[in-house]
Amino acid sequence: MNYILHMKTSKYCICAKGFEVNSPRVVEAIFYECVPVIISDNFVPPFFDVLNWDAFAVIVAEKDIPKLKEILLSIPYEKYIAMQLAVKKVQRHFLWHPKPVKYDLFHMTLHSIWNSRVFMLKPK
Repeated sequence: MNYILHMKTSKYCICAKGFEVNSPRVVEAIFYECVPVIISDNFVPPFFDVLNWDAFAVIVAEKDIPKLKEILLSIPYEKYIAMQLAVKKVQRHFLWHPKPVKYDLFHMTLHSIWNSRVFMLKPK
């Protein structure tokens, strides 16, 4: 079984932090409609100001890695289904098109830049 097939057929996809600030694992999980399990302390998800990450991702502190199986098994099936449906809904925000499409990655990035500029704190 190859990587893509594993992602597409998994309920949850582990997105552990790597050596860099961000990792493509989160976007890959969303692309393949897999509920991301983000294992990282102080993770600031993309578009956090617009998207409710708790609705479609499981965020686990690094200290809780030994309890990961227990955490995932404690999620009721109905909540998992709701999270997977939410992944499908937010997927469009992470897709890039040759010509921008409403609410795609291009627009989300522009909104994020605009939002950070509007709400930027000015030094005293």
